Amino acid sequence: MCELQFGAPNAGKTRGAVRFIVFVVGLALLAVHCAGQAATSPSSMRQAALALEQQGKNDEAEAAWRSILKIHPNNPEPYAQIGLIEARQEHYREAVPYYRKALAINPNVAGLRLNLGLALFKAGQLKEAVPEFQLLLKSAPPTSPDNQRLTILLGMAYYGLADYPKAAPYLEQAADRDPNNLPLLLALAQSYLWTRQYQNVLSVYHRILILNSDSAEADMLAGEALDELKDAAGATSMFREAVKANSKEPNAHFGLGYLLWKQERYPEASTEFQAELVNEPDHAQSLVYLADSYIEMNRSADALPLLQKAVKIAPSIGLAHVDLGTIAADAGRNDDALRELTLAEKQMPDDVNVHWHLGKLYRAMGKKDAAKAEFDKAQTLNRTANEDLYKKMSAAGAHPEQQQQQPAPAPPADH
Repeated sequence: MCELQFGAPNAGKTRGAVRFIVFVVGLALLAVHCAGQAATSPSSMRQAALALEQQGKNDEAEAAWRSILKIHPNNPEPYAQIGLIEARQEHYREAVPYYRKALAINPNVAGLRLNLGLALFKAGQLKEAVPEFQLLLKSAPPTSPDNQRLTILLGMAYYGLADYPKAAPYLEQAADRDPNNLPLLLALAQSYLWTRQYQNVLSVYHRILILNSDSAEADMLAGEALDELKDAAGATSMFREAVKANSKEPNAHFGLGYLLWKQERYPEASTEFQAELVNEPDHAQSLVYLADSYIEMNRSADALPLLQKAVKIAPSIGLAHVDLGTIAADAGRNDDALRELTLAEKQMPDDVNVHWHLGKLYRAMGKKDAAKAEFDKAQTLNRTANEDLYKKMSAAGAHPEQQQQQPAPAPPADH
């Protein structure tokens, strides 16, 4: 029996991890026949070891193969079979050195390198799995099932490594060969999104709709792409479709709420953040953005406990510290405000809003020089943002003299 059961390595991405596991489980249905053994031998010891394996007596089978190794230390089969026994028990890391020893003795044992690659893949050692799959892909006929499986494995290995520029071409090739594979298309769309190929995301989205018109995940991907393309209305519409398709889809309500928050539609945004918190009470970002919406709606008292809970869950969300600092400053607790805003500055050193609030606080504390320094930083960051926008618009064909006539954006409004 061949060791080809796909498992999920640690993808390192919260959202990508669940999709990764679902996708790889789907791949397990692609049956592959491989030989993990060397040429047959009439040895009664070998037959006994194989029989113990078939009976599921793993410890006894491993002991039998070790006995054979003592007699034939240069035979790759015992190492390969011990590796297979470990892998069947999901001891993938333990299987790897046995497969490597077998390959060192004879690199031409059928199926052995694939089993090594899969053990590495399932052990989460994706970087080490990649060269094994690449070597196998070179010898796999272009239109063969093995070529397709290896292409998928390489795409998903790079995906799990968050190396999306390398993942996308493999996933694209695999999806073109298997256009009805919905998990594969979702992984491809995600890779396009994270490599800023937004039009390609939308193209894959339309392919997904043909297979599943109610895919909340696909709606969210399209919404994120449209948001990056500055189509706020289109992005909002896509996230509304995602919520309609599956109100329990992780981050669907948060994504819609965030888009509404960016449009300063705070009452509507707060409703979506609340809905996300019903699904996941400890969703830190929803807590923070709900609190910020409350502040914008002059409900600071309601915001405070949400922010306090959020920073316990995820202390690195800078906006939480900005808002805590703002609430403290409004209450005259300048020392608390300074502590929170200083934390925010460490986390978001290039955020205009942080420096603006620090400047206001220092001015209220009578520290004129410190206040001026913070206001200067805010002004410099604003100017840099304006220059970047000017360059982008000029490159797009806008007339420089028209841009120079535009007034500079006002500093961030106070909460």
